[in-house]
Amino acid sequence: MAPPNQPGYVSAHRYGKRLVRVARVVRENLYGQERHSFIEYTVRALIDGDIETSYTEANNKVVVPTDTVKNTVNVLAKTSPHVLDPAMFALHIATHFVTRYDHIDKAYVDLTTHKWSRIPVNGQPHKWSFVRDGEEKQQVSCFVDASNKKSLKADLKCGIKDLSVCKTSGSAFEDFWTDEYTTLVAVKDRIFSTDVDCWYSVPLPKIPLTIDNIGAIGKALNLPKVAEIVKRDTLEVFATDESASVQATMYNTQQLILQHCPVIESISYSLPNKHFIPINLSPFGLDNGLGYEGGAEVFHPVADPSGFIEATVTRKSKAKL
Repeated sequence: MAPPNQPGYVSAHRYGKRLVRVARVVRENLYGQERHSFIEYTVRALIDGDIETSYTEANNKVVVPTDTVKNTVNVLAKTSPHVLDPAMFALHIATHFVTRYDHIDKAYVDLTTHKWSRIPVNGQPHKWSFVRDGEEKQQVSCFVDASNKKSLKADLKCGIKDLSVCKTSGSAFEDFWTDEYTTLVAVKDRIFSTDVDCWYSVPLPKIPLTIDNIGAIGKALNLPKVAEIVKRDTLEVFATDESASVQATMYNTQQLILQHCPVIESISYSLPNKHFIPINLSPFGLDNGLGYEGGAEVFHPVADPSGFIEATVTRKSKAKL
């Protein structure tokens, strides 16, 4: 309800804490040998519910402080059995908020996993030493709705971002639309480089969503394995596809992932086409492959502008198969 004599009303609200950085060492003892796992997250956790009076009446009694939200993330990083599984950890955080507070019925948790890989020593991964060997990140977006407290609903998306890839052949761009504004020339062989940003939607299995059931949900979905397959297929199709365009390679990747990962309902990619422009070396008596056949060897990497291509491929319903 809008306060008296005010022209507007609060039509949407949520709040929480963002840029919560937390890292966790999980210390294990396997066959008498100590071994550590290490994971680092950046978390954004937002909550919503019966909190409108905090805006309209300055009523702080309904406000769970954002500092409490941050502390909750830190405590769950210590106590959650799912801390090494990014998607299930996000689901645990979100489910905690909507079950802990009676007046909170929605939670939004976005989580980024920073890459750490074990350092190989004499061909074996070291027990507790890690290297940041790339800017690739796993990403999770989780929404839990407890409007019906007897039956929680969740929307879960996972993905990868900042996975930088480049191929120096096996990519062409020709036979495209041309008009009076077209200056681009067709090329049979070019550099194809992009930073992969991918999201895939994962419906939860038909297991009631409770704190105690998150382990069973995680086991049914096996999202760490799904993440491995998505990355593998993304890289293999990128490397091997005789690319007619970014669009065509993207589509081929999405179809292969849907074949390999039955738990994925839809998959989206956003791919910038990072341009490498062949440099004209003819003033110096050098041929740098500027023609249709391509084959250039010296390029100017262009930061901007860049092409930008997006698409979502959704699994067909069984009725349409």
